[in-house]
Amino acid sequence: MKPFLKNHLHYKQLSAISQPYIFNLNKIVDENAIIKLFRTKKILVVVDDYIEQLKELFAIQNPQLVYTSTFEQKFKSFLKQLEKHQQLEKHGRWVYFPWNGNLIHILVDKDFQTVRTARNRYLINTEEQEKFYNCTIGIGGLSVGNSVIMAIVLQGGAKHVKLADFDNLALSNLNRIRAGITALGLNKTQMTARQIYEINPYAKVEIFSEGLTEKNLNKFFSGLDVIIDELDNIAIKFLVRVYAKKYKLPLVMGADAGDNAIVDVERFDLNPKLPFFHSRLGKPTFEQLKNLDKFGIGKTITTHLGAENLSKRNQDSLLAMGKTIVSWPQLGGAALLNGSAIAYCVRKILNGQPLENNRSIVSLDELFIPNHNSVANKRRRQKIAGNFKKMFGLK
Repeated sequence: MKPFLKNHLHYKQLSAISQPYIFNLNKIVDENAIIKLFRTKKILVVVDDYIEQLKELFAIQNPQLVYTSTFEQKFKSFLKQLEKHQQLEKHGRWVYFPWNGNLIHILVDKDFQTVRTARNRYLINTEEQEKFYNCTIGIGGLSVGNSVIMAIVLQGGAKHVKLADFDNLALSNLNRIRAGITALGLNKTQMTARQIYEINPYAKVEIFSEGLTEKNLNKFFSGLDVIIDELDNIAIKFLVRVYAKKYKLPLVMGADAGDNAIVDVERFDLNPKLPFFHSRLGKPTFEQLKNLDKFGIGKTITTHLGAENLSKRNQDSLLAMGKTIVSWPQLGGAALLNGSAIAYCVRKILNGQPLENNRSIVSLDELFIPNHNSVANKRRRQKIAGNFKKMFGLK
């Protein structure tokens, strides 16, 4: 007997959709489209807290009224005027998410962004928010990269996003990727696009579900303001820097190291002659990196990150790969830490604010482990790193 679900056309179509539909009920064609969705039972849930969104918008536009006794009455008068000219369900927009059957009533784009980023104000001023939002960000690699782009979007950044990853979400990813079992088997670009749209339906997300390749890098880089490198493929990491140099773009890379984050900033926008990887790999060619075997890749990445930046458990895990574990370990907390750090860097870059043009270590170990930076502990870590380099075949 053939499997029922995988031979069901509706099942196949839904699995590939990762962009919502935005309807304006003042348009007959949009009204008819929603009626059809109801008739065909495609709409499973309707969410309409539009009045609450209007109330927040009214408060933001009239902050001097918020803590007065007249606020509620003033808002009711405002609401009454709106309804006098047009029934409330025709205000704003209705967003339909085909992957979960939700239909949601929201404010129009400008008002939606005003309310969604209202609690950013003063921490991020209006001019900074606009620059952060109206940028185009490309990100390759959506393991740690998922946390990175979600941190950016949560803070009101990047209306236009380009996502690249060839991999599908697997169960073993769910220790570090903010997703659920409903997304298992879905390409990570589609999964992440859905998450972005559920925060900001007005976003524009371009998907490169084949990952970054020699053939699509020109298309991917076109129009970018910042490139974020979260790739595993060391040869493609090299090519990404070739294109960052060509397009004179800032590049930010994050890597987890146990509970900690390693963040590299390479400002090819300020200095197109900047050496790739800040010279940490010497001067390799693309062909040399492309022809590395699995262990060669591991050694090269470890050299780039620096054995001294890896904890003893990190080092032990690299020696255990293919023996007692399948791949190097990663933690969800470190992915989230990278996300926060890189979102910070991207916002600073876009607003022309001071930022280190090199490597920074965001270390929870350093902050919370007693005497972590004592002379004795530093010497002990240096000795452990030296022994690891010999065992792992590093110079």
